[in-house]
Amino acid sequence: MEVKWLLKKFEELTPHEVYAILKLRSEVFVVEQNCVYLDADDNDQQSYHLQGLDNEGKLVAYTRLVPAGVIYDIPSIGRVITSAAVRRSGIGKELMMESIKNSYQLFGKLPIKIGAQFYLKKFYEAFGFEQISGIYLEDGIEHIYMIKQAS
Repeated sequence: MEVKWLLKKFEELTPHEVYAILKLRSEVFVVEQNCVYLDADDNDQQSYHLQGLDNEGKLVAYTRLVPAGVIYDIPSIGRVITSAAVRRSGIGKELMMESIKNSYQLFGKLPIKIGAQFYLKKFYEAFGFEQISGIYLEDGIEHIYMIKQAS
């Protein structure tokens, strides 16, 4: 499957794009993972939104690229998500490579911090992220902080 990547600041997103992003985030983080939490955390407005669209223009992958000073003191990648329909197809790896590349282009070659679900530790390690904290619970799910040093 070929994915088209779009990167937009919040104010550049169309209402349909915002809806698709929020829908996918709710489908996976709230319904699939059975996690009740407030997704609208007031960080979207200061972030860049990387969207992966399939051949029909449907959102199948997404991340939020957050500048330093919004969540952490260094840039971060968050809300990493792929649609259930494309999992195990390599789209998640492509999404992370695009996210890292775009983070460096937007914010410079700075370290990148993530709050990762613990079960995905090995996935993120494959991109150079290293665990920097113990396990903590966020919305009932085990997480760890990880950093990718600038390369």
